[in-house]
Amino acid sequence: MSYTDFTAELAAVSDLLSAINLLNWDARTQMPPDGAQTRSKQIATLTAIARDAAASDRMKEIIARAEDALSDAPKTDLRRRALAQARREIDILRRIPAALITETAELSAISHSLWAKARAADDFALFAPVIEKTFALQRSIAEAIGYDDHPYDALVSRYEPGMTRAKLRPLFDALRSGIAPLVDRARGAEVRTDFLSRGFPVAAQRAFGIKLAERMGYDMTRGRVDDTVHPFEISFTRQDVRITSRFRGDAISAGFFALWHEAGHGMYEQNIAPEFTRSIFATDLVNLYAVGGTSFGAHESQSRLWENRVGRSPRFWEHHYSELLAAFPDQLADVSVEEFWRAVNRAEPGLVRVEADELTYDMHIILRAEIEMALLTGDLSVADLPDAWAGKMRDYLGVTVPSDRLGVLQDVHWSHGYVGSFPTYTIGNVMSAQFFEAAMAAPGVADGLVAGDYTELRAWLTEHVYRHGRSLLPDELLVSSTGRSLDTAPYLAELSAKVDRLTA
Repeated sequence: MSYTDFTAELAAVSDLLSAINLLNWDARTQMPPDGAQTRSKQIATLTAIARDAAASDRMKEIIARAEDALSDAPKTDLRRRALAQARREIDILRRIPAALITETAELSAISHSLWAKARAADDFALFAPVIEKTFALQRSIAEAIGYDDHPYDALVSRYEPGMTRAKLRPLFDALRSGIAPLVDRARGAEVRTDFLSRGFPVAAQRAFGIKLAERMGYDMTRGRVDDTVHPFEISFTRQDVRITSRFRGDAISAGFFALWHEAGHGMYEQNIAPEFTRSIFATDLVNLYAVGGTSFGAHESQSRLWENRVGRSPRFWEHHYSELLAAFPDQLADVSVEEFWRAVNRAEPGLVRVEADELTYDMHIILRAEIEMALLTGDLSVADLPDAWAGKMRDYLGVTVPSDRLGVLQDVHWSHGYVGSFPTYTIGNVMSAQFFEAAMAAPGVADGLVAGDYTELRAWLTEHVYRHGRSLLPDELLVSSTGRSLDTAPYLAELSAKVDRLTA
């Protein structure tokens, strides 16, 4: 057996995972409501097949023989890295009992539909049994994987390799202490927002959002945009990368910022090196997921970079506000570009994470991570979850939660079993500022943004981030492209500069 045998075996696993992704995309966008029960069986069946193929003795033997055949190759040879990565991920996967993986996949497929119903009906009791079961399964997975300090370590590291609760604590503390005074300063800014809810036709919002996403670099010949309850991106190789958004007629900015967020995810997937297609560098065996980003945090860095570093910048709206005016001449006739920029960058603690401003967004994440940790250890019961959520929202953001739909039921993640993934949003925020700072120092990038041209920025990101896929670990990717490990300084500097302008 040779390295070619390994790539062929891995490609077959990748194909199965892409098929699962396709079933999940359909379930979240256009599947009839009553299809959830049988769809859950289909996804569970394919997940079991993919798990058995990836964790099989045959795969282990193929990897071992390929390693022997390449033992004289340089350590920098990507083939050796591919084999080492596959071995590492399969070792983790094999620790998790097959029955546990199948049960988790089946629950995820069923619970998404239940979550959507519970959210629409504002009925926590309908979804509470799913949360109970989800966290019971995730506890079992954490125990199977193993950990030294806290069960959260085993789960968060599935999405962000090397991350632990102990490493999250100083990160969260640094952000809390750095952001709190900025929020206090920003509260004094006079920001006009009356025009944001004047009634904006959804079709026109969608058209404007897609037009700008294409200019950023999202390739619609290899993608599509759909509507859904909770925006997401999903890929079936770099040739088919789909995104969604959620538009509302009474909120001009929420829909297209969500669209550009997901387009950032999409551009990452679309620009992975073509030779990595159907390989270990575009396949996550730990989570049995077809994805090309090196981690959830690195992926989130790109969605937040395009949404916030680009889409919420003054220069962006200086270039594109005239197009927005053309799309909504009646609604925005009395609104200047500066007023619009200030409105979409206002610091105003709110209830909904996906619509939160940059200054308060990380408080939403810290809240969720702390709740997950407490649920895992039993320090918090599911029955007490709504009250705990409301209490933390009051303590961290000073807002009162009026309903479970706007509180504990607002996020889709627990319905998918993604316990431990929330911290990657904050990690992504920090990474986004590091990547953007490094890109802006490269020739042509800053001048391109001043001219409203995103080609050079996208080219830099493709060269330094996207093309690598999963061939570099998160810290390796950061160090190779920015010269240092995760660092909150650029992120806090960006937020401080924004507050300076808002309060000037």
